[in-house]
Amino acid sequence: MSCRILVAGATGVIGRRLVPLLVEAGHHVVGMGRRAPGDGGFRGAEFVAADIFDAASVARVVSGARPDVIIHQLTDLAGFGDPAAYADAIKHNARIRAEGTRNLVSAARAANVPRIVAQSIAWVYAPGPIPHAEEDSLDLEASELRLTTIRGVAALEDAVLRTPGIAGTVLRYGQLYGPGTGKDTPNGSAPLHVDAAAFAALLAVQHRAEGIFNVAERGGDVTTDKAESVLHWSADMRIEQSGVNVDRSR
Repeated sequence: MSCRILVAGATGVIGRRLVPLLVEAGHHVVGMGRRAPGDGGFRGAEFVAADIFDAASVARVVSGARPDVIIHQLTDLAGFGDPAAYADAIKHNARIRAEGTRNLVSAARAANVPRIVAQSIAWVYAPGPIPHAEEDSLDLEASELRLTTIRGVAALEDAVLRTPGIAGTVLRYGQLYGPGTGKDTPNGSAPLHVDAAAFAALLAVQHRAEGIFNVAERGGDVTTDKAESVLHWSADMRIEQSGVNVDRSR
């Protein structure tokens, strides 16, 4: 069954891959970002501009879009490749996760949006046996700047999963590679192709799944059994791959 979906962060690395998947699956998609894409990348979808830190602007967008589901893919990778800007980039991303998510969730509650699917990260676990499962503790005893990141993640996940009236799904993505990421090959402790990340969000909508899901390739620091069994997700999913079934029936 098709539904109305607002993708917050639609012009980001995952958002650009996700929007066409959602349109292909028959959903009505509204993409939200700071500025419209200049490459015509929103064929079949609407686009609205909003500053995630402007609560009133976000509320107007959510109210106007009338979504059945919000997919939260907000992040900002600018500055992570520059050592001089790295600390500020960490703090800015943590602010997006905390304040930005709070604004988005508040707007969702005001507009009676019943579901949110949100991007988180998989390298947040406290030291312990690996691979980590979703119920393992977050590393809230970390030192800075890691602690800033963990606190931002905790704020995002708490808002999405514990807000009354909203069914929340958190996708803890691994380290991205593939188109738009600046990395062509797997990297990090829990690598993940950007297309497989986009498919996880689509499948979370289709299966109406709730809770936390690790989303990464097998053999790394996290187990993905839950995503594979509940979402029927595979790390091998690619947008250009023939034979990938986009289920229009749910």
